[in-house]
This record gives sequence, structure tokens and C-alpha cells, in this order.
Amino acid sequence: MSDKTSEEQDVGTTKGSAPRTVTSEPLAHVTQDRREHLLREHLEEVGRLAEAFAAREDMRKFAEQAGRWHDLGKYRQHFQDRIRKENGFEAHLEPDVDGARRNDAKGSQSTDKDHSTAGALWALRKDQRLGVLAMAIIGHHGGLRDAEAFRDRIRREDKRRLLDEALTKSPPEDLLAMLPGLDFAPLERLSKLKLEFWTRMLFSALVDADFLDTERFFDADRNKERQVGVTLAQLADALRSFLDKKQSGAADTPVNRVRREVLSAVLAAAPSPPGVFSLTVPTGGGKTLTSMAFALEHARAHGHQRVIVAIPYTSIIEQSAGVYREALGALGDVVIEHHSAMDPRRETALNRVASENWDARLIVTTTVQLLESLFACRTSACRKLHNIAHSVIVLDEAQTLPPALLTSILDALGTLVEDYGCSVVICTATQPALGRRPGFPEGFPAVRELVPPELEAFERLRRVKVHWPSSREPTPYPELAHAVARERDVLAVVHKRDDARKLCELVDAEVHGPQTLHLSALMCPEHRSNVLADIRARKARGEPVRLVATQLVEAGVDLDFAIVYRSLAGLDSLAQAAGRCNREGLLAGLGELRLYEAETQPPRGVPQAALAVTRTLREQYPDLDLFAPESFRLYFERLYANASRDGKGIQKHREELRFEATSKAFKLVEDEWSAPVVVPYPGCEPWLDELRRLGPSRERLRALQRFTVTVPRKLRDAWVERELARFASDTVVFLGPEHGPAYDETFGLVPARVGILDPHLLIPG
Repeated sequence: MSDKTSEEQDVGTTKGSAPRTVTSEPLAHVTQDRREHLLREHLEEVGRLAEAFAAREDMRKFAEQAGRWHDLGKYRQHFQDRIRKENGFEAHLEPDVDGARRNDAKGSQSTDKDHSTAGALWALRKDQRLGVLAMAIIGHHGGLRDAEAFRDRIRREDKRRLLDEALTKSPPEDLLAMLPGLDFAPLERLSKLKLEFWTRMLFSALVDADFLDTERFFDADRNKERQVGVTLAQLADALRSFLDKKQSGAADTPVNRVRREVLSAVLAAAPSPPGVFSLTVPTGGGKTLTSMAFALEHARAHGHQRVIVAIPYTSIIEQSAGVYREALGALGDVVIEHHSAMDPRRETALNRVASENWDARLIVTTTVQLLESLFACRTSACRKLHNIAHSVIVLDEAQTLPPALLTSILDALGTLVEDYGCSVVICTATQPALGRRPGFPEGFPAVRELVPPELEAFERLRRVKVHWPSSREPTPYPELAHAVARERDVLAVVHKRDDARKLCELVDAEVHGPQTLHLSALMCPEHRSNVLADIRARKARGEPVRLVATQLVEAGVDLDFAIVYRSLAGLDSLAQAAGRCNREGLLAGLGELRLYEAETQPPRGVPQAALAVTRTLREQYPDLDLFAPESFRLYFERLYANASRDGKGIQKHREELRFEATSKAFKLVEDEWSAPVVVPYPGCEPWLDELRRLGPSRERLRALQRFTVTVPRKLRDAWVERELARFASDTVVFLGPEHGPAYDETFGLVPARVGILDPHLLIPG
């Protein structure tokens, strides 16, 4: 490597210093104002960071080695010429897995931006046992590939030439050397599945290290956002103080007594050894704060690095995150709320760097984000994986885990517990049967319940009388609407979005005005939050409250009604609906859950299978108790027994290191047919404007999550093709303010109205 001249040595390199002349020394990046990022400095720093990010001790040296070799291809003269000619952030970055596959098909043209293959080839030349390290290197921009695609790439003559071209620039010998301390023995003892997961963790450490060092060079100010300041001990103390104050001011009701006793018992169990726990609390039993209190105290006791709360629906993420912010607000904004407004199919390099890496103490996310990250292949999804290690993971409303993916889900979570220092808390009022048993070998070996049975929490919090349907005859919606309209404090839960809109309109016709409230997934989170606030305000004023909703209200949404109507469904859904009835126990008598047979069927798949299991159990046990934990053990055992728990062959893909195939097969939400769109709801336009002007950042992408609705992908693609919807910063699709008529103030997005433009916004001036 050439030496700097004395003139070059005098020029600063930090952000804000005067731009320095680009040297002949090999570079990793160059900004448009000609600031340079020396390649050697980048390789050494990425190696250092990757070693620090390694999720277990036997990975540290491998991660450092991957960091030091990941950009060896940038030593090619062709690549150095490109860096100097096409400066700026995205000038020379490789495409993601889909784009890389298309480019590979073009032959030698795909070598232009290829700077990852050389490092992978060098790793294999040094030692053939470094295959998984080579896979991580070759995917550090494009993503993890299937093993066969990886082998095809490194065998191609035009790709193998890239290493020789890099070596002609004489990279420093100490960078090319293998690090001392690489111990292959632990890797050779790993099973195929554990090796696959180890590779993912190595890849995560490398990608996050590369992104962070690149981000520091291009935008040091943005990188400051990623500093973790608060400690878990501070969070635990703050929550204890909040709970003490909350309990001291609470009335001595039966519900509050149970909540206090449950919290006390759960905190007493916090020093228990790490592992898998269940927290089975009746709805209204204080589960949200109790689970967090346990997680923080357990983390304090065992040195965990963060707490991750995974929630199945975005509809309750904002609610739970709000509860945590209220409790911990004295420490500042310590809660990272992460779902997604982006289309992963259109990721750009800048969006990847702006993606979340979960380097905070408290993450509130969706179950989709958490679990799909464990099986992803894209860099932006994988970069957070190493930060999941050494965490306490709270699976809120765990009964929603899809049976068809249970084998891979439980295997990955079990690996996190066994090999990566995690504890898992399975948290719900309707506890799924996830322990190992005959016929269910993939279950957790041991699940420790945190709430002692002697508390009799379910029996003491029995606040609802259940009315089962008297026959299989469906209740017509006009008849149901008439019954709902007669009540002053009532929730009606239906199967589908169209059902909710139809019933809501029928109830309005009965009460002679648009008074009925509505909640469904066609409403963006900001809109849903406003409706929940309206419900609380109406109740405070003593006004009638009639709400029609889909099942999104059932998993943890803090609602309390005297009467709840629920279409017959899976036993867990029925119990969750009951949890919105007399939740606080303030009625003079019992609340009423009135179950009915709906005119329509639940959505296909698990909802229909769950309804069938409920009907079978009712026939077998006419006195089936909707609130007994034993009922849910029977229900879930039967539901899981009837399911193909690895029907997509994900475990086989994983054993064969087929990362792309695994990612494609593991979908909690089938995003092949669904896609996000930012809707024209008040408050979104300033954030869209910032995104268009300034590009993606974590703050802007987080903010836009509040204004996102998921629609069928074909429909959204048609809107884009007709230029009804547009892209902001390449990856966020939005409907502009001219499409205001398509967003109804009651029902949210009405897809049929997209294209009917607001005439006021079309008038110039």
C-alpha cells in the first residue's frame, strides 16, 4: 500500500473538516464534496465492530475476519476508478438478492459493482472451512443467498478473476493474513440447523458493522441517534416507581387486588435462571406492565442487553408503546416502536443503512418483524439479528403464532435461549400449548409458569357471562344491527372488514345517524388511535358508545364494554373478545358475551380451522368453560395436531443453507399478495415532504408507520402503474392529498374510491 504524502497527512478526515484531495491510496468511499474514506481504515473498523457485535464467543474472531476481508474487491483498479468517478453514497453499491440474481444472468456486466466476491474467494483460498464466512461476505450488500447460488457464483470464471484483479493492487499483508485464534472445532460440532443460525448471526454482525461505519463517514450526525444511553437497571427502577405510585392510588377493587398479587408473584420469579416462561394472566389482569416489569428485572438479574416486546397487530403496538412511554417517560424517549412503512422489494442502499438495528434498550415491534428477521435473507432485515441475542423477548398475545410455522418458530426461539443468552416470555390470557409432549416434539423442553395456580386469578377475575348460540342458524346482519342498536355500551366483533362496514352502516340506520364507531385494518394506526381516544371521551361524558370492529380489537386493545357480540370463532378469539367486556369489573353484575353464528365464514386457513375445533370441543364438552386454562390446553393441542407444522419444508431449506428459499417460505403475513401504502390522513404530509426532500431516516420512516394501510399488492401495483400512487424516496408508496375522497373518516381507506380525486386540490393557485 502506498504511503501518504506529507501534504495529504495534514488534511483532516472528520465530518465538518475541509474536503481533502483524493489520494492514490485505495478508498472505500468518497463523498460528493470529495471527502475520502480510506479502504484500510474501513476494513479495520468494520472488523473491530463486527467482533464486538458477535453474538457468542466462538464467533468473535470469525466476525472480525469477515469484516477485514468483506471489501477486498474494492482494491481492484477498476473499482477504485469507479469510486473516484462516481462518488456519493449509492455510486457503487451492489444490488439486493433479487437485483443481484438479475445482474448475474447478464454475465460479465455484473462484475462492474461487484466488490464482495473477491473477499469470499480469498476466504476460501485461505481455508475451505471458511465457507459460511465466505457466504456472509458475498452477501454483505445483496443478502444471504442459497448455498447452490453461492457456489455457482464463486465458480464462474469472470467472478474468480475479480480476486486476482484485487491482489494486483497489493492489499496490505496484515489485512490478507488469517487472524490468530480462529477455532473451527465449535463450528464442526454444530448441527446443520444450528450452523445455519450461527451463519445468520455472523452475517448480522458483519452487515451492521459495515452499515454503521459507512453511516458514520457519510453522516456522523445521524449516527449519533444510535447511541444507547439509558441502562436496563434505570428502566427497571423507573417502572417500579411508576407501578408503586399507580397501585397506591388505585381503588381496592377485586380486579386491582388480583393485579397487585400477580405483579408481586411475577417479580419474585424474576431472578429465576434464564429460559422459557409463560405468563398466563386473565384479560384485564395488568399483563402489559407486569410482563415488562418481569422482563426488566430478569434482564437486570442476568445481564441481558435489551427487552424486545413482540405484538401481533400494529393496532396495539401504539397502545402498548404508549403505556411504556407513560411509565418510563421520565427517562426520555426510550421506546423504539418498529413496524414498517417500506416496501422491502424496493429497498435502496440508503434505506438499508437507515433501517433499524435495534441498538436500544427497549424495542416494541410486531411479531412479524421479530420472527421474519430470524429467517430473512435481506441485509436490512438481518442487521438487527445480533441485537436480538442476549435479550428478554416478550411474545405478547402468543396464541396468534401460526400453526403452520410452529416447527421453525420454536426451533429458532429455542436456539436463541439455548445458544444466544435469551429468555422468552410467552404472554397471553389464552396460553398456547407450546411445551414438548408426545406428538409435539418441537415444543420447548421446559416452560415455567410465572403466575402461581394458588392465586386462582382466572376464577377471581370472572366478570363475564357467556351466551353460546342456540343453533347453527346464522344471525342475519339486520337482526344483529337491531340488537346492537338497542344497547348503549356495546362492541360487536365480526369476521371481515366488509362485514364491519356493512354492520356499522346498518346500526347507524337503526339509530338514525352516523353515531356508530368503527375499527378495522383499513384504518391507519393514527386514525385507530383517534377512534380509541374518542371512545374514552364519549364514555367519560356518559354518552352511548357502539363500536363495530374486526378481530384486531381482541389482542390487547384496552376497551371495556358492558355487552360484547362476537361471531363464533376459535376459542382463543372468543376469550379475547370476552376480555373487552366488563374489563375493569365496574359493573354491578356480570358483563355479557353474546356469541352468534355469522352470515359469513371467517377468513380461510387458521381462522376456519380454529372455528371447526371450537365446534368440536363444544359438541364433546357442552359445559366448556371459556375461561379455564385447561380449555385452552385442549383447544391448542387439537389445533396444532390438525396442522402441518412445517408444511413448507422450511427446516429442510435451513439444513441445506438455502437462505433465500427460507425467507420466501417463512411468511407470517403473505406479503406476496399484500403491500403497504401511506394514506392521505391528516398529519402525514409533513413527514412525506421531509422524506422526499431529505431522504430516508429512522425518524421519518418510523413516523410514516402511523399513516400506513396494507392493501392487496396487485391493487397497489395497479395504482402505481396508473400513477394514482407514487413512490417517495424509492421505497415508500403513498396516495397524495388529492386522493382524500378515498379515505373515509369512519371506515378508513376505501379502495374503490382511489382515482376519484378531490376537485379542490386540482384548481391552480
